[in-house]
Amino acid sequence: MSSFDIRSVVNDMAIIRDAHVDKIFQWGFNVLFRVNVQGYGKKDVFFKEKKWLYMPKNKPQTPVDPQSFAMFLRKYLDNARIGDIEQVGFDRIVTMNLLKSGHNYQVIFEIFGGGNVLFVENGKILNCLVHKTMKDRNVRPGENYVIPVPRFDPTSSSFSDFAGIIKSSVTDAVRTLATGINLGGQYAEEVCTRSNIEKNTPVDKLSDDDLLKLYDKVKEIVAQMMNCQEAMLYRSECEIVDISPIEMSIYSHMKCEKFETISKAIDQYMIENAEAESEEYIDPEIIRLRKRIEKQTETVEQYKQDAAGYKKKADVIYTNYQQIKELLNVFNQQSRKLTWEKLKEGAMKISFVSSIEPSKNLVTAVFENVEIPLDYTKNVDANASDLYEKGKEIGKKAIRANDALEESVAVLKKKEAGMIKTKAMMTSGVQPTKQFWFDRYKWFITPSGRLVIAGKDAHTNDNIVKKHMKDNDIYAHTDIHGAPSTILKDGLNASDEDLRETCIYALAQSKGWVAALTDGSAYWVYTDQVSKTPQAGEFVPRGAFIIRGKRNYEYHLPMEIAVGEIMYENSKKIMCSPLESMKKLSKKYFIIKPGRGKSGKTAAQIAEELRVPEEEVSRILPPGDSEIVLKVWSDE
Repeated sequence: MSSFDIRSVVNDMAIIRDAHVDKIFQWGFNVLFRVNVQGYGKKDVFFKEKKWLYMPKNKPQTPVDPQSFAMFLRKYLDNARIGDIEQVGFDRIVTMNLLKSGHNYQVIFEIFGGGNVLFVENGKILNCLVHKTMKDRNVRPGENYVIPVPRFDPTSSSFSDFAGIIKSSVTDAVRTLATGINLGGQYAEEVCTRSNIEKNTPVDKLSDDDLLKLYDKVKEIVAQMMNCQEAMLYRSECEIVDISPIEMSIYSHMKCEKFETISKAIDQYMIENAEAESEEYIDPEIIRLRKRIEKQTETVEQYKQDAAGYKKKADVIYTNYQQIKELLNVFNQQSRKLTWEKLKEGAMKISFVSSIEPSKNLVTAVFENVEIPLDYTKNVDANASDLYEKGKEIGKKAIRANDALEESVAVLKKKEAGMIKTKAMMTSGVQPTKQFWFDRYKWFITPSGRLVIAGKDAHTNDNIVKKHMKDNDIYAHTDIHGAPSTILKDGLNASDEDLRETCIYALAQSKGWVAALTDGSAYWVYTDQVSKTPQAGEFVPRGAFIIRGKRNYEYHLPMEIAVGEIMYENSKKIMCSPLESMKKLSKKYFIIKPGRGKSGKTAAQIAEELRVPEEEVSRILPPGDSEIVLKVWSDE
């Protein structure tokens, strides 16, 4: 993207001023800001592969689990209000100001030098997509944000400034306009074409009239760019050649398509080049792990070789025992009589001695093409023993290094499996639904629109009652061991149908489903009948409660349930509920009952047809196996 393109994109982004940040996603070098714009709904600002900044028409496929940078930004920017969005000078830098809880933050998009996204407060970098160390600035958390030295700004320059840059150049007209005047390649050519000046003309051959022509055409292009809200997409036959915010004379022989904004033109380019742009992304963590494994493998092999080398040297000592013994005796005796220089001189006359270090009492001898360091103050056995011990020590290091290697390989396999799954979901259009607070529990919406929540285990059973049960709620349960605590919110005002649906759900989410019962019973009580306080001598385990007083039973409850797609607060959700509740809220659902050995397949089939991650379905299904009885599907 050129500086002209970026100025045009900043104009597009004016629509999100005063909008609020909804969610931030990051995968690899892609960062997506989803914002709520009053009167327009949700809009996206997409920084793609560190080189494209635009507002796509449709939200790109995002992974299920955001990476650490996105999670960091969400912590600070959730629901933050967006202020001014500006291009820094005429450089390829865009600042997006955000306000939250009295804090003024900046998200800075750098679309040059490899690209980056920085999160800044009061001039200090809080976090960034890519950490860099350069000669003129450090880009990493904790450092002050230093704006790169501004480049020439043709939108505000005078003729004398312009002419000075041109005359100081030693290259041709087009290169000087592209780099010195900061126009970029295609706009430099456009200026030359409009000025009727050969682009390869050396700058020292340009007359004052030529300079004035060039300056006028630069200002003409700048004025057009400032006033034009459209964008042009140029094709050579079917292939997209370029995108520009203004009409370009250099592409007059090509087919031109007009778009309302440059973002829409870029979006069209991305759609048409989806296959080329969708080269398999590899998580940087996976790349780091592969490099680590490569180094660990080399280390393990080196340790093994070293250990084997020490053992071999020790073995060679014993196979040449007598000769080495004589050598050690000679050097031990002579070292006491001779100076180091004389000792070295004598040693090098021995054919199988390669070196000697008197300061360390070491002589290196070659036997069977193996160099063996020998301490001549020790006997043969002691030297061999030292080498064996060194070999054993390095062997232990090899074992520890191999354990670390195996651990890294296991982590890599897990990461790669997750990446494959994420890529599969992204390419298939599978999208996780919006998460709400109640997703940490089992839940459904009754026919009258009331929320029902149920525990998944002993811990969430406790949480539901202690944190979420209010005086006007109703508590439901079954007599089956291991049944969840189930709460019908605002249950005192609920209908008989809501109460029965809640009891059906409490039964279906119990171990009665695992036992494949055909029907069963459950009951509901008022909240003041639910207690954690036992009688003297009694004990209430975690997740269990004591019910005192009358229990209102519902009998002959069907052991079947439905899983389908509903809309909740204008967002798609996948709900598991009793059948009557599903009928009121959905036209796309499956009716399921206890099955045998089909739980995984059932979840996978439902997830595939509802186009959500399989985990999102499997975590809301009843415990045990399930099978599909009926599929109800409307294409409306």
